[in-house]
Amino acid sequence: MYRENILDHYKHPRNRGKIEHADSSAHDLNPLCGDEITYYLKFESGKVSEIKFEGSACAICLASASMLTEEVKDKKLEEARTYGKEALLSTVGIDPGPTRLKCALLPLKVFKLALYKHLGKKITEEDEKLV
Repeated sequence: MYRENILDHYKHPRNRGKIEHADSSAHDLNPLCGDEITYYLKFESGKVSEIKFEGSACAICLASASMLTEEVKDKKLEEARTYGKEALLSTVGIDPGPTRLKCALLPLKVFKLALYKHLGKKITEEDEKLV
């Protein structure tokens, strides 16, 4: 059974939508289950000033996407860059198990793709461990 916070974020996602003229965006999907997420980011003064997402996905994936927006908004770029798997899973508040782990972590992967795109960098092996 899903926790109340997951159902709340699934039914009432925070920061859902599109940012026109975003500084960076990224999209990815999990072909095994059909979850797909797109993030839009704006940056100001070295921080994530605005973040929104769109997507069609399961409850865990959409709740994770919503929670992640609240966690990284207004964070400095370096702090957002080091936000990782353990932090997101702690925020989501459940152990999704091996079959749903990709659902919970797809938003983090897409966020990192958009962030690194903005930074003009490729995700390194060390960074991959954070996802």
